Amino acid sequence: GSGAALGRRTMARLPLSVLWLVGGAAGVAMVQRAAVAHAPAARRAGVAMAQEAMASPCVIKVVGVGGGGGNAVNRMIQFGQAQTGAVEYWALNTDIQALDASLSPNRLGLGAGTSRGLGAGGSPDTGAASAKESYDQISQMVSGSDMVFVVAGMGGGTGSGGAPIVAEAAKAAGALTVAVVTKPFSFEGQRRMRQANEAIAKLKQHVDAMIVVSNDRLLDLVEEGTPLQEAFCVADDILRQGVVGISDIIVQPGLINVDFADVQSIMGSSGLALMGIGTAEGKTRARDAAFAAVSSPLIDFPIAQATGIVFTITGSSAMTLQEVNAAAEAIYEMADPDANIIFGAQVDDTMGNVLSITVVATGFGD
Repeated sequence: GSGAALGRRTMARLPLSVLWLVGGAAGVAMVQRAAVAHAPAARRAGVAMAQEAMASPCVIKVVGVGGGGGNAVNRMIQFGQAQTGAVEYWALNTDIQALDASLSPNRLGLGAGTSRGLGAGGSPDTGAASAKESYDQISQMVSGSDMVFVVAGMGGGTGSGGAPIVAEAAKAAGALTVAVVTKPFSFEGQRRMRQANEAIAKLKQHVDAMIVVSNDRLLDLVEEGTPLQEAFCVADDILRQGVVGISDIIVQPGLINVDFADVQSIMGSSGLALMGIGTAEGKTRARDAAFAAVSSPLIDFPIAQATGIVFTITGSSAMTLQEVNAAAEAIYEMADPDANIIFGAQVDDTMGNVLSITVVATGFGD
């Protein structure tokens, strides 16, 4: 199309970061970005303001419920995800002390009458009662959202009891609702595991898609001798990557752009979703990272059974079109030929020589 013709004419003059002409609107946007870079300062300021006004129209909220969810939100904020301003972060807890320590700019104490700010004492019933008491505030919080991530560690009181109520409110508000939750480590005891399984069954009824990460699986990812605190940090970080892997695709203007409707077509009413993260460096890093992501210990089912796949490739500005192509080909080879596959590519110069791929696969038969 006209995008391709424009691409051919300008290829000789444009830097690599602009040569990712994916045709059509995306291509034109990139050429505009290149033009802006070389424009006089005053005009640049005007364009910057116009671009700000055009900031992502998609309203995404990330709601951390309970201790595990709150920790995951803290990690997102520590990693600078909150600086983009495109995603709104919330921490919800029955424990006021934990809320006070939260880095989240938006906080909501659940069930002042039920839990009196002292926590749920590991009881999902108390967590659920507290969330129900605060249902009006929760509904207000999620109203107007296009997409809501409900993030929680399952097995305790607030996350297990409160997360299904938050998801119910988000779904009632018409948002695409995605839960990203962890199951407890075996060493946390059978009671917590039982509570986690019951909570996941309840949560499933109120979400479009749900990513469940079993903490025991993380033992395959962390080296032997890893301190306990660090192991829990890895669990929180997996929650962070699950959310960021999906939300960044939508809100970051990547080289290969993916919009909210694309993600909705894959995540909407898709049930169980699985996530894999792979990183690699070296000559065949793109293919290696793709294989690492789809054979991640976090993915319980063969990727070939998935009917929808969202994947993001992140690398420094040295990442080439051939590498993106190699990664995409590797994933296409392993996926079902009829699967709906969308992908985004993003440049992050802090990556150095490492290429990272996050894969979210959905539509597995229950």
